[in-house]
Amino acid sequence: MIGLMIVDDEEGVRRSVKKVLQKDGYRIFTAERGEEAVELVRLHAQEIGTVISDYKMPGIDGLETLVQIGRLNSEITRIMLTGYATMESAIEAVNAGIDGFLTKPFENAELRAKVREYNVKKRLKQFVSEPVLEALQRDMGSMAPRKCTVSVLFTDIRGFSALTERLSPMELSELLNRKYFSPFDDIIFLYNGTLDKHIGDGIMGIYGAPISYGNDVERAILTALSMKEEMRRINDGLAESGIRIEVGYGIATGEVMAGIFGSQRKKEYTALGPTVNIAARLEGLAGVDQILVCEQTYERVRDIVEAEKIDTRALKGMTRKIDIYAINGHRDRNSLTSSGASV
Repeated sequence: MIGLMIVDDEEGVRRSVKKVLQKDGYRIFTAERGEEAVELVRLHAQEIGTVISDYKMPGIDGLETLVQIGRLNSEITRIMLTGYATMESAIEAVNAGIDGFLTKPFENAELRAKVREYNVKKRLKQFVSEPVLEALQRDMGSMAPRKCTVSVLFTDIRGFSALTERLSPMELSELLNRKYFSPFDDIIFLYNGTLDKHIGDGIMGIYGAPISYGNDVERAILTALSMKEEMRRINDGLAESGIRIEVGYGIATGEVMAGIFGSQRKKEYTALGPTVNIAARLEGLAGVDQILVCEQTYERVRDIVEAEKIDTRALKGMTRKIDIYAINGHRDRNSLTSSGASV
């Protein structure tokens, strides 16, 4: 059961919204004032997944209430509900990062549908960048499993076991979330990749599905180069602690089956096929700060990257040998900051 909180100074509104949304299986929390709502989130941060707040209330208004709640837990879906809808308040809510905007009076069916829509959109934002999300909203059929050509990027930390022995669970969690997952996920989004999953201390990103921009291979390469540069900066900041996060990178390009797979209990958007396995194997072979790619990847970017062939071998689980290249840089340095926004 997912928790949902209704914040409104009118008891009748709280009661009516609760009655409608309980039908969708939410555990309902209610608050009369913004300050009360913020405190409830502090106490139930892992239970509340959605907050619907009135705009006009005594004390702190609905916008400030939702902003403060977002600071406590950015994963909560925040929806503004108001009978005083104006263009200014809508723009203000959007600029504050609010996930949805509803007006009173509302139809029960519309309220339920909008809450579901805003929650789905919020969750999709965890996997794809805003441009990709907008494209998906125009054509949700692109999420269905289909054959397509993509570039798959894997990253993984070297010496992770040593870190687990040196750091407490809390310290390790803080290090991974703030200095590895968050910055690397942001870079995948910057280059309009799809964040597929975190696998232990590994990250998988897809370029070319569910949306292809034509320069998918280059964007995968630029992602890895930007990650490498960002990790160098992060490690400089960690120098005094004696801790280093050492990462290897692997990229493969080829045909996959990409789409939503899973059971009724769990579904996820992912890619399946030999290309994914090759990318994972290349990442496993990569040294610290090394970006290894397959020949299909190299052939598509050979004119715009600095690279060297380092080996020809059959990877684990494969019979045919492949050429392996190390990417050392991009010939257009400006692409490291501009390419993500230009797709």
